[in-house]
Amino acid sequence: MPNIKIFSGSSHQDLSQKIADRLGLELGKVVTKKFSNQETCVEIGESVRGEDVYIVQSGCGEINDNLMELLIMINACKIASASRVTAVIPCFPYARQDKKDKSRAPISAKLVANMLSVAGADHIITMDLHASQIQVSVEDNFIRGKGRRLKMLNTAEKPKTVPKYSS
Repeated sequence: MPNIKIFSGSSHQDLSQKIADRLGLELGKVVTKKFSNQETCVEIGESVRGEDVYIVQSGCGEINDNLMELLIMINACKIASASRVTAVIPCFPYARQDKKDKSRAPISAKLVANMLSVAGADHIITMDLHASQIQVSVEDNFIRGKGRRLKMLNTAEKPKTVPKYSS
């Protein structure tokens, strides 16, 4: 059975640390930096071969930079032979752009789901998607597409499978 490794993107390192602490794990070593032309560089600092990897990165703040960092981290883990890569995205990027409201408007939420799939994400864990059509777009990629799964936590209703923790 593979071991679990949790890595944090730069968007919300406090949340990542709290998740790791709750699970009794240490955050994986990752170095992110920017080149002089503002390209993002990610280096995974430990072996992930055969491991079950979770990457925590929110789609808030500098959305485009955070999304690109997440995609690079997913791809880096996948090409380093991680058994499974799960993207934990508390705030799904471009979630409000979930439908075609004008004739030449993109469906950006679907594009993000496609990019996550192409980067190598096997699963996505997210919360409160803006509308049900995003869930359909993401499910097309992660359930019907390649046998992958989507786990969505809706804060309005508590999932029955999540254990209750006392503080």
